[in-house]
Amino acid sequence: MEKPNLKKNQELELDIQDLSYEGKGVAKVDDFTLFVDNALPGEKVKAVITRVNKNFGFARTLDVLVESPDRVHDIDAVYAQTGIAPLSHLKYDKQLEFKHNQVVTDFSKIGLKDVKVNPTLGMESPFNYRNKAQVPVRQVNGKLTTGFYRRRSHDLVPMENFLIQDPKIDAEIIRVRDILRKYNVRGFDEQNQKGQIKTIMVRRAYFTGEMMIVLVSRTPDISHYKDITNEILANPEVKSLFLNINSKNTNVIFGQKMTLLGGKKYIDDKILGHTYRISPRSFYQVNPVQTQNLYKLAIDKAELTGKENVVDAYSGIGTIGLSLADKAKHVTGIEVIEDAVKDADQNAKLNNITNTDFVVGKTEDVLDEWAKNEVSVDVLMVDPPRKGLANSLIESLKNIKPKTIVYISCNPATLARDLELLSDTYEIGDVTPVDMFPLTNHIECVTKLTLK
Repeated sequence: MEKPNLKKNQELELDIQDLSYEGKGVAKVDDFTLFVDNALPGEKVKAVITRVNKNFGFARTLDVLVESPDRVHDIDAVYAQTGIAPLSHLKYDKQLEFKHNQVVTDFSKIGLKDVKVNPTLGMESPFNYRNKAQVPVRQVNGKLTTGFYRRRSHDLVPMENFLIQDPKIDAEIIRVRDILRKYNVRGFDEQNQKGQIKTIMVRRAYFTGEMMIVLVSRTPDISHYKDITNEILANPEVKSLFLNINSKNTNVIFGQKMTLLGGKKYIDDKILGHTYRISPRSFYQVNPVQTQNLYKLAIDKAELTGKENVVDAYSGIGTIGLSLADKAKHVTGIEVIEDAVKDADQNAKLNNITNTDFVVGKTEDVLDEWAKNEVSVDVLMVDPPRKGLANSLIESLKNIKPKTIVYISCNPATLARDLELLSDTYEIGDVTPVDMFPLTNHIECVTKLTLK
């Protein structure tokens, strides 16, 4: 196929045929694919080309000439432009359909066309759901400014309302920003590697209202830090304030050094009636309402009778394992991060749960050792990162042969790949997509595998 003569900044009219997995409109110019921001299937748009690669290009909508009936009008386009909420221009019921179809597509590509994909489990209200914000800070026009990056750039768009975050988090970010301005603290200047505050992280526990704030700074020497600490902690909901030092020029938000400036080292929240202590580096699901629905679904699929030895792989601070402990004989959590294992042990004590233990290690290494020692596992709950299961873990599972595997996935493509690899040993049940991240293109899924 010969690439058409398309150039950056060229304007043209496009017919939108589909949505990509990232939620961009898909258009063709002489069989050459363009991915178009803020465009929906069935629309004709006037667009400007922003980038042309060898096999595909990108464009941005300037004007919608023929509009889809599924387009939403009352949400500012800045949320799609920054990537905070790339599906915010699409009606919510159609977002749920889009996510369902994405799972079906990923399964069909891998040859699992017979697996039933249920309708996506959505939210009653898909806004203001996030309990954690990591907001970039920059020096703009001489002022410390908070906002978010324009897509595919490091250009900060000043913002105060983030649409998908708890409104109390948005308000707290503004309050902290204004305190830092009051004491002339400088925002980070990325171009010259100067300035101080790079990121403000705020966590707010949904069920207890407790807040944790982490100021990420390029340097440790923040002037008036005691006054700043006192003013930030003057909000009675703020129970914990940390300073993190990250002098490296990297996309990783936290540096190694984390110092408690005031309050507690953790905040408390609840999931399914259990209390969890959350520290700055803890992995904790960001959508508290849907987390409970996701965990209920996973626990229901496990069909526990109280006699099972359950393994909670990639167990983090123990939220899944402790949520089902009262329905199992014993739960063992496996987690590679040592601090998370300590948190999980602490959370078990906090909730008076005595039939659990948590071990440090890679899931594939621990299960491989168990397989050699013929350790019995009845049910495996697995919730891996986006890259899915390591090949060595899949081999371990085929050796140790848990009777039931409940697989929670945040990436339907790697879920499909892993299920296909396990399909010679396990029957694959139906798949339920869960909308943990409304207005974005991300999808969680839950499925059950039963030993043949």
